[in-house]
Amino acid sequence: MDSAIFLDNAATTRTDPDVLETMRPWLDENFGSPATLYTFGSQAKQAIEAARQHVADLIGADPKDIFFTSGATESNNWAIKGVAEALEERGRHIISNQAEHHSILMPLRHLEKKGWEVTYLPVDSDGFVDPDAVAAAVRDDTVLVTMVHANHEIGTIQPIAEIGRVTAEKGVAFHVNAAQTAGHIPISVQELGAGLMSLSAHKFYGPKGVGALYIRRGVRITPLLHGGSQEKKRRAGTHNVPGIVGMGKAAELARANLKAEVDRLSGLRDHIFDWVEKNIDDIRINGHRTRRLPNNVNFSIEGIEGESIMLSLSYPTADGARPVYISTGSACVSGSLEPSHILLALGMPAELAHGSVRISMAKGDNQEDIDYALSQIAAVAERLRSMSPVYKRGNKKCAAGSDPNGCECEAAG
Repeated sequence: MDSAIFLDNAATTRTDPDVLETMRPWLDENFGSPATLYTFGSQAKQAIEAARQHVADLIGADPKDIFFTSGATESNNWAIKGVAEALEERGRHIISNQAEHHSILMPLRHLEKKGWEVTYLPVDSDGFVDPDAVAAAVRDDTVLVTMVHANHEIGTIQPIAEIGRVTAEKGVAFHVNAAQTAGHIPISVQELGAGLMSLSAHKFYGPKGVGALYIRRGVRITPLLHGGSQEKKRRAGTHNVPGIVGMGKAAELARANLKAEVDRLSGLRDHIFDWVEKNIDDIRINGHRTRRLPNNVNFSIEGIEGESIMLSLSYPTADGARPVYISTGSACVSGSLEPSHILLALGMPAELAHGSVRISMAKGDNQEDIDYALSQIAAVAERLRSMSPVYKRGNKKCAAGSDPNGCECEAAG
């Protein structure tokens, strides 16, 4: 990885060195269980509570409302299934949207098999959910609205505060999946109106295998895991003390550096958009241009498949070329080669969705590395297009009448 350029940070981030150092003692000499009463265990309990405070501070919450989990997938499952079960006597209707993460969609489909009804609202071409559509979809038997804060693939930040006002007026529980936003943009659970919020440590330079669920006091929810009395009898299982301590440190660091990182990464993001629009023909920007995550870029390249670009970049053939790691919207998590359901939900043709790539940045990324990665993406795209039997260049430049020499479109004659 020394020479590689890693630009898939929406999938996971490198654990911060300060986080690792903070975790180290709890992996070694301080290995006591926080459930015990003796001093060795109480030290671990104190460390957990300190981490709980840091996580709460990151999202403007009360630490008493933070419950540690194994990650956002568990938190999402707990929020959805727990509220559904707790409020089953009131109703069996849930509202979400068509462009959600699979850790939201799969629990919802599980509940549908058990008799719940789910309304999946459409999104517009930028990936936004209309708050008025949420209001119109609420019924007397609606018990939960669950929405992602920012889409993991296209980066669009949803109008969560507006949706939160709708749910408050309607008296419906509101869950927000903030796995992509926590630690990357300012968050206040109060301002957003969230009754529940899912977080994942490894998305903001913490360790894998640890997350949290914010549950505002008064929200009815049943446990997902049953066993011991950990986490106020709401989440059973021995605490992952090193992971929790690491998440707390990561939250502390993210909060301290938040504004500077938002400004810096937003500048790099906008630079990428400008570069690809200038240097690569026939592309489409996916997601809103500015109302999106500061570290997220997603665009489709006509005439090629995203997997081909991704693999070509990660296994460069040229001597001395640096590997570049990006993501693609073309491969489904099931292992099939179906286009992304999120891109299809935007109204994008399947063939264009197959050519989508995602660049997601992190702290430490600089413009020199970004420009190198972009030049490699452009070169690979040009090579793949030259072998394509279907791609015809020129939907932009040739049609505009600018230097058609070498173009293959009809405008070139």
